[in-house]
Amino acid sequence: MNRTPDLSTLRWRKSSYSDGGQNNCVEVAEGLPGVVPVRDSKTPHGPVLRFPATAWTAFLRDVKNQ
Repeated sequence: MNRTPDLSTLRWRKSSYSDGGQNNCVEVAEGLPGVVPVRDSKTPHGPVLRFPATAWTAFLRDVKNQ
């Protein structure tokens, strides 16, 4: 049984803090329960980091408070 999710079917979106460039930002995807996949827009077929949703929420909260 393969437990690795198929990340190619996810809808990726760029950070709202992107400067409008095509390949210079972080992309995140939604749709995996409890997990937030994150990748570098320069390498969309490269490695993907997967963070627990609670950790990603805490990260965003801390960034917004800076």
